[in-house]
Parts: sequence; C-alpha cells; structure tokens
Amino acid sequence: MLTDVPPKRVNRESFQESDRLKLLDLPGGDELTGIATRIASAMKVGATVAVRSACAEFLAASADFYRVPPCPVRVLAARPLRVRENWSSEIFGDYHPETMLIRVWMRTAVRKEITAYGTFLSTLCHELCHHLDYHRFGFGDSWHTRGFYERAAVLYHHARGTPEKQLFWAPVSGGRWRIDWPRTNRTI
Repeated sequence: MLTDVPPKRVNRESFQESDRLKLLDLPGGDELTGIATRIASAMKVGATVAVRSACAEFLAASADFYRVPPCPVRVLAARPLRVRENWSSEIFGDYHPETMLIRVWMRTAVRKEITAYGTFLSTLCHELCHHLDYHRFGFGDSWHTRGFYERAAVLYHHARGTPEKQLFWAPVSGGRWRIDWPRTNRTI
C-alpha cells in the first residue's frame, strides 16, 4: 500500500490533517464483529445476496455509530483487471462521494475465485473510511495518507476481532510512504 502524493497547495492542510489523524473511535461491544462473521459465512458458500445484505448491515451499523449518512453498497462479481504492457492492476473496491455508493468485488480477477475474507473485509473497511473522511471528518477529499490507512486498519481489526498491528512506514520518492510489511508483520 502506497500513500498518495501530497498536494502542492490546494487541500494541503486537509491532507496533512488526514495524515496526522491515526485513531478512530470504535463502537463498543461486538456488533460489527458479529456482522463481519455473517459476511465470512456467506462468502464461504459464495452467496452474493447474503454477502451484500451483511455488508449493508455492517455499513448501516457503522453509519449509525459514526452519525453519518448511510451509504449503499453493491457486491459485484470478478474484480476489474487493467493490463498494460509492463503491469496490471485490479480494483478491489471503490467509493463514489457524489452518490456515497461503495462497490466491492467478491471474486478474483483472473481465476474468478471467492476473494479471501480478510481481503474483502479490509476493502469494505477501507471504502467506509473514505465515506467517513467526507462525512465525519469533513475533509475536502479522501486521500490515501498514513493516517487513512491507520484508521482503516483500526476499523478492520475491531470488526474482525483481531489484535491491532502497529503499521511501520518506509519513505519512498515524491513525499509518499509505503507500509513496511516485513517489519509490521514481525511485531505482533
């Protein structure tokens, strides 16, 4: 995972605030964990309608807790694959700020297999955090900052019922950062 390039002028202050904001309030109890377990169960059998229903319930419970407008969700089949001469990329999910629609893809791009549950839930949490950036934190945009990834990770681990991991970062060119996965995974 790579952060976005910091803006030069417009929205630079909001970008920096997003980068600094690493924590996210979490709902008490295990409501999100229970809903996430239903997502996992539906994914095991490939029940798209049940996955969509559980995702909608997850987003509704989150919207209620964070006091933001609810957002619709679409659970789609195989991920889009973009292939160029020397690279390819897949879209795991996206968020549209105008419609507040979250889309997540349930199957891999090439083999059309069910996506790993952790990857799918992480994507859902990631897209929900874009929604929160606009409607809870009031950012003018939703950037992939270190803070954004930290907030998404906190939400993911809460929903999954797993211990949080400290994310370690390594600088790359252009003011960007990447997660140092070997170091992050070494410290549990």
